[in-house]
Amino acid sequence: MFFTSTFNKALLAVFILIFTATALAKKHPNLVMSYQDTQAMRMALKGDNSFSDTFAKTKAKVDVQISKAINVPAPKDSGGGFTHERHKKNYQLMYNAGVVYQLTQQKKYAEYVRDMLFAYADMYPSLPLHPARRQDKNNPGKLFWQSLNEAVWLVYTSQAYDMIISHLTEHDKTRIETGILRPIVKFLSVDSPATFNKVHNHGTWLTAAVGMTGYVIGEQEWVEQALYGLDKSGKGGFMRQLEELFSPQGYYNEGPYYQRYALMPFVTFAKAIETNEPERKIFEYRDGVLLKAINTTIDLSYNGLFFPLNDAIKSKGIDTIELVQAVTIAYGLTKNSGLLDIASQQQQIILTGDGLQVAKALDAGLATPYAFTSKAFGDGADGKQGALVVMRQHTQGDQALVFKPAAQGLGHGHFDKLAWLFYDKGEEIVADYGAARFLNVEAKYGGQYLPENDSYAKQTIAHNTLVVDEKSHFDGDVSVGNNNHPIVDYYATNTHGTLSKAHINTAYSGVELTRMMALITLPKTDISLAVDVFHVASDKAHQYDLPVHYQGQLIDTNFERNAYTEQLSALGNAHGYQHLWLTATGVANEGISKVTWLNENGRFYTQSAIVDGDTETLFTRIGANDPLFNLRNEAAFIYRKKASKQHTFVSVLEPHGEYNPSKEFTLEAQSKVTALHFKHENNISLLEITLANASQYLLAVNEVGTDKTEFTYNNNDYQLDGRFTLLNITKQQ
Repeated sequence: MFFTSTFNKALLAVFILIFTATALAKKHPNLVMSYQDTQAMRMALKGDNSFSDTFAKTKAKVDVQISKAINVPAPKDSGGGFTHERHKKNYQLMYNAGVVYQLTQQKKYAEYVRDMLFAYADMYPSLPLHPARRQDKNNPGKLFWQSLNEAVWLVYTSQAYDMIISHLTEHDKTRIETGILRPIVKFLSVDSPATFNKVHNHGTWLTAAVGMTGYVIGEQEWVEQALYGLDKSGKGGFMRQLEELFSPQGYYNEGPYYQRYALMPFVTFAKAIETNEPERKIFEYRDGVLLKAINTTIDLSYNGLFFPLNDAIKSKGIDTIELVQAVTIAYGLTKNSGLLDIASQQQQIILTGDGLQVAKALDAGLATPYAFTSKAFGDGADGKQGALVVMRQHTQGDQALVFKPAAQGLGHGHFDKLAWLFYDKGEEIVADYGAARFLNVEAKYGGQYLPENDSYAKQTIAHNTLVVDEKSHFDGDVSVGNNNHPIVDYYATNTHGTLSKAHINTAYSGVELTRMMALITLPKTDISLAVDVFHVASDKAHQYDLPVHYQGQLIDTNFERNAYTEQLSALGNAHGYQHLWLTATGVANEGISKVTWLNENGRFYTQSAIVDGDTETLFTRIGANDPLFNLRNEAAFIYRKKASKQHTFVSVLEPHGEYNPSKEFTLEAQSKVTALHFKHENNISLLEITLANASQYLLAVNEVGTDKTEFTYNNNDYQLDGRFTLLNITKQQ
């Protein structure tokens, strides 16, 4: 016979494996949850475990909902309105009902999803564009005010359909596919080519929705278009988005808030690709950039909340469903026990095969602490368009300093080159405003971005970086910003802390901005400092403003303040200045300027700065020219240097002391830093820090490299081995 030799028997075995794998892949479900997953998931329901507990709670909620009449209203409202929220609830309900059907095999759940899809199939073909669509945008939806939300609906609904399709008759499938699935895919792809092919999170959602639906109903052409663009040239599509939207380190160009949002379509579609076409090795693409992106999203958080960079809602954190899904999928692929720590904090179990693995591992106590460490995340597709630098230390209150010499970040980016934030003891201390938006609060501009997002939140003065002549970076032009980015000169970390320096000479014509920042702990002390050295240089005289937006109550300054207590005026008339009330001014004597505030975490913070007797300090509060009270009334102080060609702002932020109103005690409310001296010579930058007990420390930075270097300071010889060192020089004085 033909199959007699060992070779032919082996060949037969291969054919059988291929046939079996192909047959299994065609069984449903076959997206994020696979047919094989359902068998193990059903078995898990027989035990007393966190997975079965989650299922029971989900089923109970679904049971309540399916006892009510199906409600598929005609689209009317924008984000946050009744119809918008109803359609959101519908796709979530269909998804959950589909899961319950898969795990119970009770047909009432499949029939509920079927009947809701019938209602959508009857309505969708005749729908016009959404009545609340933005007239100035080219991405309107039909069910929702923008096609982005339509794509989110389909990402969930395609999975719901995938979970019930095996229960449906051919007539049912034809009615659903011709009435809703095929029309909505056409609308999101062929009818929306600009958005579908766009390298942007909107494009990611659209391609994921179309590709996943293609897998469910067997339209491979849709999958190819989703992967490579409508013309399949590779100029658009999911693969192009993977190439351009993430840096090699997994940083997403629009910042952590939108990185979190974009993760859902990236990881769900990737999981569907892995289920259906594992030979594509999608999670290995670009050296595993998707898995890196999941870890990076976690890394860009503090105390459970994401760093609020660019257009960010400050309350978003690691428990958001997008990251829950991503962590679940990542653990299923990697078995990284650190991810279990995050999953434990998220307190959500996903009812998928990967979710079952997470639940079992958590029940078995396999979680290990997630390692939050100092890192520099390169920006841009090549990782060379600046970087986002996160400096951390865990010995003095779990501190984080975020330094942002990153790229613009497309339309959601802010004009904040070289800005910074600081966190300590679980709280934001030096703040970023984030986005001016009340997400899904219809009474506030329909839940959309407020006008003040452009007029204030995006402007440079709203951030902790330098403003020249009261104008924002790139004159507030996004297209210019997208074509220019800072250069990171160096990043280094050692036992003393972490330090980075960057510059940009395109934010303003003829002006170069250079900033060095460090998070350090003075040797053999409990004193940690955030160091800031900001040098600005131009061939013409300018006004330079350097703001510090702080969270807390102003306690004291070491200079007199002239407060405006009877009448306030706006600080300026454009570029965000029009939204700042000028509340006080002051000029510190030459030497050291101090501003101290108390944060709600019960700790004091003092910003000590080198001043020349001619640097003004302006105190401000947000709220001017805001008749609808859209902005939060937060405080800042601004170092202002007028009529100067170049200037170096040098300061250190010092956390200290404790205020306990419950037990009525206050400790160390006074700053320990009494003097600062800075100079730069022979390619070495030197910052001398003197404390109240007369101890002196020297931060020495090699500006040109990391080779071993000898230098002299105050007639004493020192050695610098590496990029920077921190020396106790008390005895040498």
